[in-house]
Amino acid sequence: MALGRPNSLKTALNTGKAKLRAFGATFFIFSDYARPAIRLSALMELPTIFIFTHEAMGDGEDGPTHQPVEQLVSLRAMPGLVTLRPADANEVVDAFRYVMQLRHQPAVLALSRQPLPTLDRSKYASARGVAQGAYVLADSPGARPEVILIASGSEVSLVVQAHETLRAEGIRARGLHAVLGDI
Repeated sequence: MALGRPNSLKTALNTGKAKLRAFGATFFIFSDYARPAIRLSALMELPTIFIFTHEAMGDGEDGPTHQPVEQLVSLRAMPGLVTLRPADANEVVDAFRYVMQLRHQPAVLALSRQPLPTLDRSKYASARGVAQGAYVLADSPGARPEVILIASGSEVSLVVQAHETLRAEGIRARGLHAVLGDI
């Protein structure tokens, strides 16, 4: 087991105490080992950045040991912690822009290992919606939607596909991306 990875997150906490912008990174499944460092960052209001990869809720290439289905919920529940789950490369850039503005809150970026598509932002909403926490990514023209699809992170591409399928069948659908539940 890779115990050195969570220790890098503890080092990031200590670097943050020196008022430097610190970050640490590891697999999302190891966030349990780093929970004390993450919680202390939140209590001490240190703007530490914790980057976790392999966030997929589905059984990915690395198997069920890298399937952190409960970690996301537990981190989102932690007071004082900002937890973002971007859907594509454009959103990762805007998530970093948002996180770098934080002065008294640590942040978690939960990133995927999957080869996710980069959404065509000329067709779908701008990635700047990340700073709002949740935003309408895809909408059908006309009246109110008949169905609203909500996802975050690696599941957003599935919502976009479902939106396009429903739209082709004449069903008014709206696709929302809930990047963050607490902005």
